[in-house]
Amino acid sequence: MSKAIVVFSGGQDSTTCLIQAMSQYDEVHAITFDYGQRHREEIEIAQSLAKELNIASHKVMDVGLLNELAVSALTRDSISVSHEIMNNGLPNTFVPGRNILFLTLAGIYAYQLGCDAIITGVCETDFSGYPDCRDEFIKSMQQSLALGMDKSLQIITPLMWLNKAETWALADKYQALTLVRNETLTCYNGIKGRGCGDCPACTLRQRGLDDYLANADTVMAELNHKMAKA
Repeated sequence: MSKAIVVFSGGQDSTTCLIQAMSQYDEVHAITFDYGQRHREEIEIAQSLAKELNIASHKVMDVGLLNELAVSALTRDSISVSHEIMNNGLPNTFVPGRNILFLTLAGIYAYQLGCDAIITGVCETDFSGYPDCRDEFIKSMQQSLALGMDKSLQIITPLMWLNKAETWALADKYQALTLVRNETLTCYNGIKGRGCGDCPACTLRQRGLDDYLANADTVMAELNHKMAKA
């Protein structure tokens, strides 16, 4: 029996990954992390979606220590979410170490569940500039987990080379466009669906959706081409 665990925030990307995984694995689990994030409403959204999609299990893990250590607009209400780039070249929404911690804990949990793969919705093609979303980082983490636990465990990134329009196309391919569009939470200000329309996450999401709706056949064809090559 093939098993996978999805790092699941309840947002567009991870929900799309979860839905795809349900068609590819016999058993799908999900793990959501509570790190005191600004948009912590995403945890309730993730719980609701996991129940609606009837996956094997959904674990919410408290990792509040990350909030104490990682200073970011997503961990401090006193820092406004901004489109500006900081002096270090990164957005102020970057949470240092977040995906290192998430993938490590997901790996430990996958080990206990007997999962073959960890699935995460990180993307290098059309993303916010976070270094822990790059393919190079993911490959390094996969090697470290395999060495550290002496277990062959694959980290799968279905969205790594997709732009946001193609990610919308992927949801549509699995007949989940309406669900992802209306029931997920990507907004850094904690507003479900369309979101606040102003934060970087909402801007990226809406631009991709507009592109997909305007060029659906072309975008879907490109998605199918990329999936065939993968």
